[in-house]
Amino acid sequence: MSPDFEPILGRYLRCEIEGVPHRVYVEEAGRGIPLVCLHTAGSDGRQWRHLLNDEEVTRDFRVIAFDLPFHGKSNPPETWRGEEYRLTTRSYTEAIRAVCRALFLDRPVVMGCSIGGRIVLNLAIEHAREFRALIGLEAADFQQPWYDTSWLHRPDVHGGEVCAALVSGLIAPGGPEARRRETLWHYMQGGPGVFKGDLYFYRVDGDLRPRTGEIDTSACPLFLLTGEYDFSCSPEDTIRTAKSIPGADVQVMERLGHFPMSENPEQFRSYIMPVLEKIKTV
Repeated sequence: MSPDFEPILGRYLRCEIEGVPHRVYVEEAGRGIPLVCLHTAGSDGRQWRHLLNDEEVTRDFRVIAFDLPFHGKSNPPETWRGEEYRLTTRSYTEAIRAVCRALFLDRPVVMGCSIGGRIVLNLAIEHAREFRALIGLEAADFQQPWYDTSWLHRPDVHGGEVCAALVSGLIAPGGPEARRRETLWHYMQGGPGVFKGDLYFYRVDGDLRPRTGEIDTSACPLFLLTGEYDFSCSPEDTIRTAKSIPGADVQVMERLGHFPMSENPEQFRSYIMPVLEKIKTV
């Protein structure tokens, strides 16, 4: 008998992000069209394991999920001296482009969720011609904050458990209990202040409302999919955003919340597979 390994390959990629050397953890599976997957705030690339293990997807797509610096298995850069972590539109955009360059990807598809969905919009605004297609899950140009970030990094509070508690209500009811627990477990393991630092981009620096009208979907197709139970990025937020982007393909996903790829992979699959079929013809 041989070991029962999954087909996912995990490695560390050395690359420079904004001129600073980084060691970024990358997982991938499959071959074909590069599909780069971006995790949510405070989590990591493990959210994409079901897509990485989907033989129908990996037959035609090289699925790639990487942990942002400070997340999962990607450490802070060695130049970091303990200063507060803050993700910005510029640093996030450049991290994605740096990983794509380091992997020598030719016009990859990028799919991001939550903060990853927001930054996909910025990629469409500033770098559309670098990508074959862009997919924003739980994506909108801006959402009004509904939480107090001061609770997310305090010495008298368990940061991971508070982060998991904050997002637990964003998971749709009725999904697989094991998938719900796994999604929250990723949040419980986040580094100190990382979720709060990601939300700096989401709440403060990443307001794209003045710029979504610049998106040209003829240069790069844009797909926006949002779960019906998401109250952080509600379906109304996504639909409102799409109205300013001629040609955007918009769907509301039934029985899904803010973490479709990890909270209910089978239900998510029913929505993402037709999108991937369309992209194969682009």
